Amino acid sequence: MSADSITVYVASDSAGDTGELAVRAAAAQFHPLQVQIRRIGFIQSCEAIDAVLDMAVKDHAILLFTLVIPNLRNHMTEKAIEKNVVAIDLLGPLIENMERRFERPSRHEPGLNHVLDASYFRKVEAVEFAVRYDDARDVTGIGKADIVLTGVSRTSKTPLSMVLAHKTFKVANVPLVPELVPPRELFLVNPKKVIGLTIRTEALNAIRKERLKALGLPDSASYATLTRIEQELEFANQIMKKIGCVVIDVSNKAVEETASLILEHFQK
Repeated sequence: MSADSITVYVASDSAGDTGELAVRAAAAQFHPLQVQIRRIGFIQSCEAIDAVLDMAVKDHAILLFTLVIPNLRNHMTEKAIEKNVVAIDLLGPLIENMERRFERPSRHEPGLNHVLDASYFRKVEAVEFAVRYDDARDVTGIGKADIVLTGVSRTSKTPLSMVLAHKTFKVANVPLVPELVPPRELFLVNPKKVIGLTIRTEALNAIRKERLKALGLPDSASYATLTRIEQELEFANQIMKKIGCVVIDVSNKAVEETASLILEHFQK
């Protein structure tokens, strides 16, 4: 086991999304150290729990579990102690405290937060919208969107669209390139729906160089030069001023942080 890498098993009697999100949030605090997440969902028996624990022992892993069925949760806790596995019960203590406060037992039903209700279908519709109207492939989406993101390449327009889509917002995004005239629809839509994304020259330079390396291309390509980046940012700033939209600087911000700022803006 490397000191620079650990494995975390996420075990659940549902899909395991909650546990994985919790592990990823914790892992972000240790970047650039590596946390390998292995998710095992829809556990329905003590035998399945024993198998997960054996894998955790073999990999010297931490185990996080979200089990709402009491006998499975108890079995996991007892066997983890026997096998000397670090096992973290994410939901158990919270459920037990809520039972005491409500003075009634919980439903003990896995997957209730994945019920296919109206909110779920709005989320699916929003994700499909973001994919369809990504990078202004179809400019008609600009007028239909709840939020329109615009900015130069590598300002996280697409990841932001997906994060906001999971909040049920329909998002279209429009790239700004000096050689291309922005779509007419971008200037006709209500500017309150438009969010301009900008970034510091040095930060974008570093991001683009890494992108070129990932593609196996030299980082000296014009796409990543300071002169080209400054030209693009100046062009984008002019367009954003013409639109009259809110502008957010995404330099050194996580996508989730920028998404929170956008949501705060729309809540106001």
